Amino acid sequence: MVTGAHASTRAGRDATPLARTRPIRLMIVDDSVVARAVLSRMVETDGGFEIAAVAGTAEDAIEALGQIRVDTILLDLEMPGVGGLKSIPKILAAAHGARVMIVSSQAEAGAEETVAALALGAADTLPKPGTGRFNGRFSQVLLAKLHALGRADRPAGSVAEPSSGRTATAVYLPIGEGLARLGEVPIELLAIGSSTGGIHALGELFGALPRRVGVPILVTQHLPAPFMAVFARQLSTTAGREALVAEDGMKLAPDRIIIAPGDAHLTLFDDHGALAVRLMRHKVRSGCLPSVDPMFASLAAAVGAGAVGVVLTGMGRDGSEGAAALVKAGGTILAQDEASSAVWGMPRAVAEAGLASAILSPAKLARRIGACIPEALCS
Repeated sequence: MVTGAHASTRAGRDATPLARTRPIRLMIVDDSVVARAVLSRMVETDGGFEIAAVAGTAEDAIEALGQIRVDTILLDLEMPGVGGLKSIPKILAAAHGARVMIVSSQAEAGAEETVAALALGAADTLPKPGTGRFNGRFSQVLLAKLHALGRADRPAGSVAEPSSGRTATAVYLPIGEGLARLGEVPIELLAIGSSTGGIHALGELFGALPRRVGVPILVTQHLPAPFMAVFARQLSTTAGREALVAEDGMKLAPDRIIIAPGDAHLTLFDDHGALAVRLMRHKVRSGCLPSVDPMFASLAAAVGAGAVGVVLTGMGRDGSEGAAALVKAGGTILAQDEASSAVWGMPRAVAEAGLASAILSPAKLARRIGACIPEALCS
């Protein structure tokens, strides 16, 4: 059953663009009456949000989404009926661009369900605390994540992260001739950085990438350390190639994916003429650990013009400093576009700096890269 006075009376109005000052509209899907009430009170303390509807099952939520428009759906995984996890694709299909954020006790560190939900298209996850522990830190993190996800119907070129207070321009001119070089200089190494919404974006990118690219692949995805083994297994299946969590001294190999662990930056060093992994834990300006910046900076020093860096969806500016170093060394930076990003923060930062030689969806970025791979590898 769906409740909320907004469910029918605002359906017509939601079909047209609203002013940028309107509240961010939320739907809460949880079989617990107590959880729905607590989450509702929590988000309503922030004037930037409006509860458009609540539902007790995923099936009810899908039905309601045929009548109302929302920006973000807070979804529990453990519910009667089909449940939250298996319903994510159908919810997204009915959501008119709304994002799904998992708020569930199953979203614990290392949980298979969490990585599976992110791979299916959930933008972010947050473990639901036990009874009586909803306030304090949980409330702050929840509201921050919801603000970062923003509005689903923002027009092209508008602010993806409301806190920035800036309006993006429509066209970004790249520094140098990165895209031209991408077709002329052989690719020696591919490195990808991502955060919020990144697991799904990585799936789309690897799904469109040739089965063989003939070069090592590095990935820095913002995730806690306990998630990494599960993430590596999932990415290996999605990408159709070996994916390993990085360890000090690990050798790079063609088509092997090496993933930054959740507690260290992934960088490279020359080990007697061959590139190998060096894990670093120093603080960086972005505050992220792992961070995309040290990975890109390391590529600039070790590979230079033969390196291709890809910046996918994520909040903040992580990757922009490293991207500048990589472009200065002759490498190429590609960025995900706003329309396909869960949060257009990291890609936006490199785009606004003029560092991105192409700004496209993950699948189109993969095809750009694939077009530069020797035909012999693609056969």
